[in-house]
Amino acid sequence: MRFALRPSGADLLPDNELHRSFFEAGDTFHEGSAGTEVDLPVADGDVVVLERRASAFAGTDLDLVLRARDVGAIAGAGVATSAMVAATCYDAADRGYRVTVLRDGCADGDPAVHDFFVDTVFPGRGFEVVPCADWPRVR
Repeated sequence: MRFALRPSGADLLPDNELHRSFFEAGDTFHEGSAGTEVDLPVADGDVVVLERRASAFAGTDLDLVLRARDVGAIAGAGVATSAMVAATCYDAADRGYRVTVLRDGCADGDPAVHDFFVDTVFPGRGFEVVPCADWPRVR
């Protein structure tokens, strides 16, 4: 999964301050810039989804790919615990996936907000929260 916006701004919603702030942060979040590329090894069989909204499911084929592979659970991680990670996890739960959040695989601009989400909000929604070292667990 990677997040990027079109350099032209064609995919910006008119009144969405969160996405506008990403867009106006220079080319960091502009499609085609180095900052939007996946910084992990990607094998030939891997699927990389280009995310343009807070939820990785919104406007992408992620759900289709996961269901085609009979995936029933996701692990959430990312750079905005209270925004992108939360939106994707809520969307996944609404679609019937079991959700695990990787506590140290997420971060937020405010560490107290991150802690609030992983200690209170996510467990309150029925999401398992574990450190990266404890995932995946054999069920």
